[in-house]
Amino acid sequence: MSFAVAADAYDRFMGRFSTLLASGLADLAGVEAGQRVVDVGCGPGALTAELVRRVGPDAVAAVDPSEPFVAAARERHPGVDVRLATAEALPFGDGEFDAALAQLVVHFMSDPVAGLAEMARVTRDGGAVAASVWDFGGERAPISAFWRAALELDPGATDESRLAGARAGALTQLFEAAGLRDVQEVDLTASMEFASFEDWWEPFRLGVGPAGGYAKSLGEDELAAVRERCRELLPAEPFTLAVAAWAARGVA
Repeated sequence: MSFAVAADAYDRFMGRFSTLLASGLADLAGVEAGQRVVDVGCGPGALTAELVRRVGPDAVAAVDPSEPFVAAARERHPGVDVRLATAEALPFGDGEFDAALAQLVVHFMSDPVAGLAEMARVTRDGGAVAASVWDFGGERAPISAFWRAALELDPGATDESRLAGARAGALTQLFEAAGLRDVQEVDLTASMEFASFEDWWEPFRLGVGPAGGYAKSLGEDELAAVRERCRELLPAEPFTLAVAAWAARGVA
């Protein structure tokens, strides 16, 4: 797995879907003008853009452990305090923010409970902590067809369905373990149109995340077999792909 990739590679692979989820997660967290908020695991800045739209750049901070993503977020969002850091060691004081958000990040934290606890620490008493993770367990992620094809052809492959928060109720358990109160879990849905199968498939060759890493590990014949099985699993082109993520909100 790697996120030490160019920002535009992430944009083409997952960022286009991240943008679709951003407003729903910000709504769940209750982000509104006058607040100060932090985007944890910001990537190149899909959620950051939504937060800036709501509260202005001076009221937004963001962190990510990937140097290319931090550089891209700084360039794309002047005025935002973007720092290189992990969720488990946020470089902020206690209670600095009204809300802390993590979009499509919890399942990649080295210690999800510690990361969520850090988000709660930097959030004021009564503020909101919110996070989302694709529903890999329910095969409703944008890349679920890829993993289904991969597992059919290679039962030993390790997909993302067992990662933290990727199943119904899992985020709630993590939030409660991190000490958050009044936790509620919902699903965020979105859809994207694809003019062709290649529009969906091509980004898998860019080496982004676990799916991209797995794709790059395959020989050309093996990758071609996964590609053709994905084509069979997806609707005829052009097609619309409906996706969903689990999202949770808790009170710090």
